[in-house]
Amino acid sequence: MSEPPGATIAAPEAPPAADEPSQSLSAQRVQPLRRPGRWIATAVVLVLAAQFVHGLVTNPFYQWDRWGYWFLRPTILDGLVITLEVTAYSAVLGLLGGIVLALARLSRSPVLRAVSWTYVWALRSVPLIVVLLFLYNFSALYKTLSIGVPFGPAFFSFDESKLATDMVVAVIGLSLNEAAYAAEVVRGGILSVDQGQHEAAAALGLPRGYQFRKIVFPQALRSITPNYVNQLIGLIKSTSLVFYVSLLDLFGSAQSMGSTYPGDIVPLLLVVTVWYLILTSVVSVVQFYVERHYARGATRALPPTPLQRLRAGLTELRARIRREAAV
Repeated sequence: MSEPPGATIAAPEAPPAADEPSQSLSAQRVQPLRRPGRWIATAVVLVLAAQFVHGLVTNPFYQWDRWGYWFLRPTILDGLVITLEVTAYSAVLGLLGGIVLALARLSRSPVLRAVSWTYVWALRSVPLIVVLLFLYNFSALYKTLSIGVPFGPAFFSFDESKLATDMVVAVIGLSLNEAAYAAEVVRGGILSVDQGQHEAAAALGLPRGYQFRKIVFPQALRSITPNYVNQLIGLIKSTSLVFYVSLLDLFGSAQSMGSTYPGDIVPLLLVVTVWYLILTSVVSVVQFYVERHYARGATRALPPTPLQRLRAGLTELRARIRREAAV
């Protein structure tokens, strides 16, 4: 609609001024919620930790000079090597035995299921020290062992006491005990695989052994790895019991030296503690990278490594400092 001659168009009125001074939202700073309880708890923990470290360093009862003397002594290192050997053999044999027991537990044979369940039930019920002592005195029950026809002639016989050395007894005892626990870990990992994977593999006509090796077991490892590494850490500490079957491992060597040097018992115990901390820490690092390897394809992004976390933390800290300086 046209305006009449001489008429003027009024300019739009300006919006009324706000009562308070306007400020863009981007320039405003959001204050985080204050949590005094968390700061108080943090301060208490730091104080207690500082007191613990101070007492650990300054208390002359710990005899850190003697700890430094014993830490790398050949006797301790020889015991450490035996601990590593027993752990390695027992871990491999225990895992293999656990896989066999888990497959027997999941089989359709009632006999295999019953035998596997009975083995797991018995070995998890008996303390490890009892198993080791029983095997150590096994030659008193069976002086000779033979292989042949049941209730018939023997084809081969051998003296059990000559073969059952201290190392053999320790490895067999730990392996038998470890297999019982590993069987449940492996069985739980296999059951965690989606049933559709089994059905898809069967629909393709793949042999059952191939299905297990290439499809089921690699997926089950994502669940098996963290649980079995916990078992492996427990196995490292359980090797200290082989001292009772006359095998001088790390703990046995320290115990033997403590009997000879009774004034150094505490430093020797600290030596054993530090070495076990080192071993379990190494296993934990290996666990992280194994879990990260098997997480490929299951997660969109792999979990960051400790070095990546450190870099990200430093980057975030620098960015926070710059923001604080700009305000």
